[in-house]
Order: sequence, then structure tokens, then C-alpha cells
Amino acid sequence: MRTTAPRRRARRTLAGAGAALVLLAGAATGCSSGGGSGGQGGERGAQSTPRWNTKPASIAAVGDSITRGFDACSVLADCPEVSWATGNDPAVRSLAARLLGDAEVPGRSWNYAVTGSRMADLPAQLAGAAAHKPDLVTVMVGSNDACRPTASSMTPVAEFRSGFEKAIADLRAASPASQVYVSSVPDLQRLWEQGKDLPMVRQIWKLGICQSMLADPLSAATGATTRREQVRARVVEYNEVLREVCGKDPLCRYDGGAVFQYPFAADQLSRWDWFHPGKDGQARLAELAHRQVTAAEPPR
Repeated sequence: MRTTAPRRRARRTLAGAGAALVLLAGAATGCSSGGGSGGQGGERGAQSTPRWNTKPASIAAVGDSITRGFDACSVLADCPEVSWATGNDPAVRSLAARLLGDAEVPGRSWNYAVTGSRMADLPAQLAGAAAHKPDLVTVMVGSNDACRPTASSMTPVAEFRSGFEKAIADLRAASPASQVYVSSVPDLQRLWEQGKDLPMVRQIWKLGICQSMLADPLSAATGATTRREQVRARVVEYNEVLREVCGKDPLCRYDGGAVFQYPFAADQLSRWDWFHPGKDGQARLAELAHRQVTAAEPPR
């Protein structure tokens, strides 16, 4: 008994050491097997989530008159050279110029925005943009959905949502890797406040600019006040749609309401209509966009 006990203890020690080695080996292989909550599946999931590129090398822009630089250079005319998104005017320093450099803007940026466009027009514009497989697509649309002849003719929120969902889905099918920067719709009521007390501006607004907001600009009657509040509320709802739909796409970044909240002053608006951004207003839009696109994290 005295001669076999040490041997048994030795065998038990070796067996225990072997079991420990097996457990260690299992733990090591578990990290690369894809099984369990701490396995490689988690790493693969993290790797498969697209990361936002803060230095896109090509840009396409879609949207409405703001992105076309309407009324920024001359009356009732587009001026895409001062566009906040893709323009080449050094006074504006567009998003494209800031990201790509002035020399690369003509060959690596495209402007598919059309003055007067609404959300319903966005899918066609994005189809054109997607053909270039751009690293970044900028979207600014919604003002004309709220700027209608009457408040009752504004685009319904559900229709606005379905149009945006379709536009993003179509872009993803045509150009899966393109990032999307979505600008909020400007606060139209603030723009009304900037020009309503100027007689000349009121005469210009009578030509038909955004009548849902700008008609009877000095009226304090209940009907006029209610109408303006309805338009602003609809813009807020549109922005919520943009935020929600964009938030479902890992390569889409909403501006967090930066454009809606920006306090445009009179000298940043067009001197022809006091409603669209002038050159200085376009420059501020470019600055806001550049800050958002190059940030490591999206706005909160």
C-alpha cells in the first residue's frame, strides 16, 4: 500500500493537469469557433457593420432649390456654382471643396438637385446620383413639400415617409456603399420672421413664394397665425421622418436638426427674395455639413 499510493497520487495529478489543459484548449478555441456569446460571431458582427468614412472622395447632391443655389446670384435663377454641397465659388467653400479640394470638385462631384423638387422627386434624382457610385450623397429636401399654395395642400406626412423610404431603398440597391448625409428642413417660420417687416420683401413674396407660410405676412389674425403654425409643425414632422428613416440605415447620417435650428439672419438670405440662402447662407450650410460629415460620431 505504501508503494502504490504515491503512484496513484501521481496518476491523479497527471489526470488533473490533463483535464486543465483540455479546458484551457477549449477556452482558447471557443474564441475562434463562432459558438457562444463571446465567440468570433460577435467580432464578425462588429466587422460587418459599416463604418462612417469621414473623408469621402466623391460627392453627389440631390434636393431642391437650396442645393441649386437658387436666387443666390441673380433673380429667379439657379446658381449651382455657389451650392453649399457641390459649388466651386471660393466665397462659399462648398462641402465638396472642403472635402475634395478645389481642383477635384469638377470631376468628383455631381449636382442632381432640381429647383421646385419635393420628396416625390427624390428617387429619380438618387437614381442619377447612384450611377456614379459616389462615396457620399447629400440630401436636402422637404421645403417644397411644406411650401404649397395653401397649408391644406402640404404633402401628408405618411406620403413623405414612404417617399423617403423608397428613395433610400432604391439607392441602397443601386449603390450599397454610398454614405448619405441628410439635412433637416429649414425653419420656414424663422425665414418669414426675417423679411416680413420689409415692404419691398412683402411685395416680392406676393409673386407666389411659399404662400402656405408667407401669404399675408403681416396678418396677426387667428387664421394666418394658425396657418403659419401648421406649416412649422409639418416641417417638424418631416424632420422627424428624416431622422427616423435615416437612423435605420448604418450608412446614413442625419444632421440632428442643425439646419432647422440654424438662426439665419437677413444678411445671409437672398437679396432678391429674402427666403432662399444667399452666398453667405450657402457658406454656413457648407460649414454645418462639413462639421457633421467629418465628425467621428453622428450628432446627438
